Amino acid sequence: MDVAIAGGHGKIGMLLGALLVDRGDGVRGLIRNAAQADDLREIGVEPVVCDLEGDDDVAAAVRGAEAVVFAAGAGPGSGVERKRTMDLEGAVKLIEAAKETGIRRYVIVSSMGADDPPAEGGDVFGEYLRAKAGADRALVSSGLDYTIARPGRLTDDPPTGLVTVGGDFELREVPRGDVAATLAAVLRAENTIGSTFELLAGETPIDEAVASL
Repeated sequence: MDVAIAGGHGKIGMLLGALLVDRGDGVRGLIRNAAQADDLREIGVEPVVCDLEGDDDVAAAVRGAEAVVFAAGAGPGSGVERKRTMDLEGAVKLIEAAKETGIRRYVIVSSMGADDPPAEGGDVFGEYLRAKAGADRALVSSGLDYTIARPGRLTDDPPTGLVTVGGDFELREVPRGDVAATLAAVLRAENTIGSTFELLAGETPIDEAVASL
């Protein structure tokens, strides 16, 4: 499979890229900063400079891929405006690029809480949840073969290979490595097309959890 990852130099993007390369997939990582290109090359990912918040041609960056993953985000410390321009508008640009180039498969990293964001307020985090919710709605209505993963609080703890998936959970943590491994499994699991699920640390092996969706 040829996969394009938006947010290719992010923590989840790098982990996912390495996993996909290790299993023999072709991977390109979309990055805004060309100085990050060597980091991607070191793990076998093809760097593609494409600023999702700018005027770059996103369709050209993903053309030829069989699937796209939106793992980009404004990140901690960013303000309200970037939650909209990256977490929402960046995701929508990737949707439009996928449709323009005939890519059917689209997997997005959303967030717990995006199913019921605050109508207003909540400062930056409230805007983040509203942006994620808007991106999820746009993807659901896009007609693409989507999967929406909504992880809990992300940590850099070592991955365990064990998760909990489903919905209506209390907020808990999940290692980024387990999120990346779940995304990798989802990309090969047709049963996850049309699925939206919360993702937390748990006791179920990832392949088994993904098969249950």
